[in-house]
Amino acid sequence: MDLLTAIQANLLSPAVLFFVLGIFAAVSKRDLKFPESLYTTLTIYLLTAIGFKGGVAIHQAGIGAVWLPALCAIALGALIPLWTYPVLRKVGGMSVADAGAIAAHYGSVSAVTFIAATNFLKGVQEPYESYASAFLAVMESPAIIVGVLLGKGVLGGGRFSLSDPGIRHALRDAVLGRGVLLLVGAMGIGALCGKRGMDAVEGFFVTPFQGVLALFLLEMGMVAGRRLGDLRKVGAFLLVFGVVAPLVNGFGGVALGKWVGLSTGGAMLLGVLSASASYIAAPAAVRLSIPEANPTFSLTAALAITFPFNISFGIPLFFEAAKRISH
Repeated sequence: MDLLTAIQANLLSPAVLFFVLGIFAAVSKRDLKFPESLYTTLTIYLLTAIGFKGGVAIHQAGIGAVWLPALCAIALGALIPLWTYPVLRKVGGMSVADAGAIAAHYGSVSAVTFIAATNFLKGVQEPYESYASAFLAVMESPAIIVGVLLGKGVLGGGRFSLSDPGIRHALRDAVLGRGVLLLVGAMGIGALCGKRGMDAVEGFFVTPFQGVLALFLLEMGMVAGRRLGDLRKVGAFLLVFGVVAPLVNGFGGVALGKWVGLSTGGAMLLGVLSASASYIAAPAAVRLSIPEANPTFSLTAALAITFPFNISFGIPLFFEAAKRISH
């Protein structure tokens, strides 16, 4: 009953209901679409707010409490593409480029899924490490780099060369991409300013956060709804992969989080990040680094399969797993 209650609480949260409304609007072909500039503004706001609050938490907790969980998060980001790639190649029969592109998406992370998970924890009044957003910042880059190198055939025996424009772009975008730059930059500012800085901007970064998230998930629902038709193109294998891979990654992340001493809430968040798939940073890097990859496969799997699954069922599943491991 605990799991059913958690799923019900998650499905009836405002953020998830706005996501469902967006799907309904897209499926019913209503003329509802956010201007690109508004979508960009909402993205910048959410990433900056997450990074700044995480930096303040790091300032308060001290680097000694953060370094080991953050190191494990980096390892997860790099290792997930290494196991998903051979599965995509050998079981799914995907090309080198497509397998590498999908592996990059699944090793990378979804900031919106992370935010939805923190909202869930607040709703069930479960505490978690406030510096957990640092995991979000450090998992993005290793996954993109490893996934692109796999997609270029480098880690499969190909030649690594910085003269390759695709590899140079992958490295640059993984370190200086918009999402990573905002997260890490805002986190650094928060770490320098501490609580004094948070007091100064709390009215902007904390109070409006839930409303901005609801609008963003409304847009994400519309984007996911418009991609539901692509499910016919990705085939049964990616439908199964889009659910099984998050479960494997998520439960592994939860177990690792408990092993390094995170609380139930913190371990759940590491699991959620491990289970999530990127649909912002990774697609941008992959599009230019592995142009031969078919974006329909990676984007549909990440956005139309894994994202709705995690938002609806994955979050409460990983929460229950974290609770059980702690006993």
